[in-house]
Amino acid sequence: VQLVESGGGVVQAGGSLRLSCAASGLTFSNYVVGWFRQAPGRERELVATISWGGGSTTYADSVKGRYTTSRDNAKNTVYLQMNSLKPEDTAVYYCAASSYRGPSNHLPMSRRGYDYWGQGIQVTVSS
Repeated sequence: VQLVESGGGVVQAGGSLRLSCAASGLTFSNYVVGWFRQAPGRERELVATISWGGGSTTYADSVKGRYTTSRDNAKNTVYLQMNSLKPEDTAVYYCAASSYRGPSNHLPMSRRGYDYWGQGIQVTVSS
């Protein structure tokens, strides 16, 4: 199983980036996907989750209204559109896949709920 993030980089405050997470080696539509981020000296935190078909999503309060996650199961890819970026959004961003089978309104929110992880990609927002 492999998850590969792309689309990171450096952007000015107020700008936008779109991250992609391409999956291989698993039946992608059977997995919930989460986006996490980790800033230096801080815990890895959940940013967003998306259900198997994309019908349910959840967002951290800090990114609600600015970030949108979506998926294309035909391409085995999940996206994270990040708008109105702030310097405090600077972090390494990770996508992760979960074999969770519970209700779609209770998608896994912690790292322990995810089985596979990407290597992470740097997002830097300059002020």
